[in-house]
Amino acid sequence: MRYVVIAGPTGVGKSEFAIQIALALRTEIVGADAFQIYAGLDLLSGKPSMDQLQQVRHHLIGELPLTASCDAHRYATLARKKIAELNQRSIVPLVVGGTGFYVEALEQELPELPAADPSLRNELELLPTEALLQQLQQRDSVCWSRIDRSNRRRIIRALEVCIITGEPFSSFGRHSSKKTAIARVALERPRDELYERINSRVLEMFANGVVEEVAAVTTISPTAEQMIGFRQIRSLLAGEIDEATCIHRVQQLTRNYAKRQMTWFRNRGYEQIDIHASQSSFIESLRP
Repeated sequence: MRYVVIAGPTGVGKSEFAIQIALALRTEIVGADAFQIYAGLDLLSGKPSMDQLQQVRHHLIGELPLTASCDAHRYATLARKKIAELNQRSIVPLVVGGTGFYVEALEQELPELPAADPSLRNELELLPTEALLQQLQQRDSVCWSRIDRSNRRRIIRALEVCIITGEPFSSFGRHSSKKTAIARVALERPRDELYERINSRVLEMFANGVVEEVAAVTTISPTAEQMIGFRQIRSLLAGEIDEATCIHRVQQLTRNYAKRQMTWFRNRGYEQIDIHASQSSFIESLRP
């Protein structure tokens, strides 16, 4: 497969940057976002605007219903199929998004893990995160030492696999493949500037009707409901918090997520590109 990765934290400006690159190279964009892949909740997930979607053809944006579950393995399967189709048309797409684990799945053959057990998962969902981590430590100390403790969904999935298979989740190792991207870059901008953009974007979401958007959702999968802001807005709708508190929490959660994203891409050797730098040299480096 031939593709280029343009990654980076939420709010950095990936969509605007990638569209300019795609227009210059006459290519298309494949999304790599765990929540933009869902149809609906467009404001909350920060999907590209209608104008942006019309400028460049996008794939894996709004692909799945909110009731569907999605993980890195499913994403990689969908993305590989789409990239292969584009390559057959002599198109080298841009894979654009901030979900690093999804992008990584393109370059590594993920193991075949057992399907989710709805009954078991419901039981695990009722436990506090600390209790989940204690169980995970007992069953798989290697995974426990490495896992992102703020990612409750991943903790539950790791523990679920341990229980179903009787084997440590860490024993299901990934295998290198030959699907490495032509180029892998992570966009960045000064942290204060990034955080201000995030704060402003959250305010715009609320001004544009994100509360009504969430209120309209009747059924949603456990995966999709992990979208930052969904549970906080549900708390607002239930009268448990006021709007100012809700906005503050969503801003804080989004900033924390962006910080984790920046660390993730730096630790995996992505070339860091300042969003303010000229795009011309990057475009020329990608021309055949």
